[in-house]
Amino acid sequence: MALDKHWQMLPTPHCECMNSRTEYPNQSGVFEQAELDRLLTAALAPIAPEANRHQAIMARLQQRTVQSIAEHAGLLTIRLKAGVWHPVTDGIRFKRLWNGPEGNSVLVEFSAGASLPVHRHNWLEEGIVLRGGLQMGELELDRFDYHVSPAGSRHQSIQSRQGALAYLRGTSLGHSPSVLRELLGGLLPFSGGNAQTVFYGDGGWQQLSSGVFKKELYSGGGMASCFYRLEPGATVPGHQHLKNEECMMLAGEVFLGDILLRAGEFQLAPAGSQHGEAYTDVGALLFVRGAVC
Repeated sequence: MALDKHWQMLPTPHCECMNSRTEYPNQSGVFEQAELDRLLTAALAPIAPEANRHQAIMARLQQRTVQSIAEHAGLLTIRLKAGVWHPVTDGIRFKRLWNGPEGNSVLVEFSAGASLPVHRHNWLEEGIVLRGGLQMGELELDRFDYHVSPAGSRHQSIQSRQGALAYLRGTSLGHSPSVLRELLGGLLPFSGGNAQTVFYGDGGWQQLSSGVFKKELYSGGGMASCFYRLEPGATVPGHQHLKNEECMMLAGEVFLGDILLRAGEFQLAPAGSQHGEAYTDVGALLFVRGAVC
């Protein structure tokens, strides 16, 4: 009892004796840092470079810009939001990427439930599903699956239950007389050649160098189609093109020289042009069709 009475007689600390810095050290530190930043900002003034140094920097930048433009002259780059969409039939539209000598390269978008009629190919046609899925009879194509049909082959109806976006190379879309010839050819019963399918998840990758992998899809006539997968930080040396080379970005992003390509974008490097070093910070998946190397 005496001890309890002693504690009751002690004075209660006054609130003004509680230092806010002791109660909230983090908050006080923030206030001090903010004040220090304000004082430093007010005291520092930008340092203008000497006139000759400024001119030298600008001259180097201009020279580098001219050099970059010259190095990338002739390359055709189609950005994701560029181009015009054209209707094909109910629920299907396409966007032209490049008019090639053996068929066009396009993006085709299917609404859910839309379908293309039976047709016969004028040229070797390659297709990759970029989004959603496509069905051709019992064949199911999912994202990044690859399908190739030789010239003269007959394609049964292509449909999409869930909707899809696909890249086609060697198609007649964009050239009405060729489309009509494909539709009329589809009325003939014979098959005219066997199509091939390469499923993305089936493996078959070959390591070319550190972080760079290749998957062969199709080759013929001195041309080859491949997937390339680059891990973050991977590089590929610059090279020249003996024939036209098409590149469709499937996923990620990559610098081709000074040009950044993102998923869904397309680039054509014509014969005789060259690519600078390819580099990716985040990783990339590309479809490339060019000369057999």
